[in-house]
Amino acid sequence: MAAAKKWGLKQTPLTPPAPPAVKPDIPFRKGFGVGDPTLPPVFTTVPTEDRVVFLTIDDGAEKDPELLRMMAELDIPYSAFLSDYLVREDYGYFRRMQDQGVALHNHTLNHRYMPALSYAEQKREICGQQDTLEKRFGTRPTLFRPPYGNYNRDTLRAAASCGIKAVPLWASEAFPDRMEWREWDRDLHPGDIVLTHFRGRSHWKGTMADMVRQAMDTITARGYAVARLEDYVG
Repeated sequence: MAAAKKWGLKQTPLTPPAPPAVKPDIPFRKGFGVGDPTLPPVFTTVPTEDRVVFLTIDDGAEKDPELLRMMAELDIPYSAFLSDYLVREDYGYFRRMQDQGVALHNHTLNHRYMPALSYAEQKREICGQQDTLEKRFGTRPTLFRPPYGNYNRDTLRAAASCGIKAVPLWASEAFPDRMEWREWDRDLHPGDIVLTHFRGRSHWKGTMADMVRQAMDTITARGYAVARLEDYVG
């Protein structure tokens, strides 16, 4: 409660339930498949009845130390999907994030539009980032998010070839001044994945802390807790 008040949240974040004893099977979202169900599934919502959502942050452009303090003090789990061309400016920032328990995942080396690339080029982007994450952070993640959410069959084939097991996209997106929704009802649902980005005032009408306040006020007001994505997927 004290941390919520300090950081300007309207309500204290809800506590998520214990992680499932067995992670759910995750199919492709309807209409998101590429004709091969053996490839890593692409999805926007994790199958669960728990009133939880998952917060994910993409790319690595803004390296705001206030975000690290805020999320640690509020004890809000989140997952980072990193692109090396931005992260390499300050690997130390993301090592500190990892030390706080945040899982670091693959968002390609250079954030290119994947369907425009050949299979070999896509494999270099994805597997090259796997190698970089292993070298810099000691981890080869099993989750991958394609830049802009765009992919084709070659993307998923390339991802699978270097150890990717699942491709989480998103059901809603958080900004400092609003939420944007994929679903027609403009609401949260159990297991929804929430996207945001490492951004600041140069891109947004606010800071990363403002974005967290907007997202958490929305999530908590609608009766959801933020859970750790890796407890359900991967």
